[in-house]
Amino acid sequence: MRFFRRPWDDDRGDEFASWGTSVFYLAVDASGEVRRQVEVYASGVVLDYDEQHDEDRYGGLTYAELDLEEFAPFEITEREFLEDLAELVPVNR
Repeated sequence: MRFFRRPWDDDRGDEFASWGTSVFYLAVDASGEVRRQVEVYASGVVLDYDEQHDEDRYGGLTYAELDLEEFAPFEITEREFLEDLAELVPVNR
């Protein structure tokens, strides 16, 4: 698995746009398939998706395979990934 932390400077553009910008945390397998996706919004809202909880009224786990070269600048260690997410409480779980 590879781990990424990527900021997103735009709002969602939907009914939840007031949550603001976000940081996406992604756990990705060797083929680029996202296995876990955590979205942390500027407002404090946290969403968490994986294979057991892949969709809800707020959104869902991306089905697009990531271009791992494009995401390389955002790669973090598994330890950083887990430490960053340890204290977060998702609203959708």
